[in-house]
Amino acid sequence: MKTNLLFDFKVDEENNTIEIKREFDTDLPLVWKAWTTSELLDQWWAPKPYHVETKSLELIEGGTWLYAMVSPEGEKTWCKADYKKIEMNEELSWLDAFCDQNGNSNTTKPRSLWNNKFSAKDGRTLVNMTLHHDKLEDIQTMIEMGFKEGFTMALENLDQLLER
Repeated sequence: MKTNLLFDFKVDEENNTIEIKREFDTDLPLVWKAWTTSELLDQWWAPKPYHVETKSLELIEGGTWLYAMVSPEGEKTWCKADYKKIEMNEELSWLDAFCDQNGNSNTTKPRSLWNNKFSAKDGRTLVNMTLHHDKLEDIQTMIEMGFKEGFTMALENLDQLLER
């Protein structure tokens, strides 16, 4: 992995958002495929030593990605992404939630509305991610749960996958 790739993570308390900018040293169609294909998502979305197992992925507006983050001991934490907007190679938006294995949302944990915008320049791909939350407390809960560290590790997994 090249060390001069852009990575910026900031919390905007005024607007209840987390903003992440991450650059990848490869062409946009490959990055898009890694974000939208279950076989590839399973290889990078979870921070090590966890891994992801997709139960189902329907990549259409109104569709859902239902998956489990699996611990080294085999314990599963279920999550889902309800797709809101999909513009191939440009924009991918979903509402995420912790849930049970059938996709029933856990209403005690925060949800994030992810808006991801993809752009290409000089053989690299930039993904601008904005995670919108209902209230600041939801962001604080996510940070306390280790979101920044865990997602940073997942993005590093994606770097390694893209190199192969």
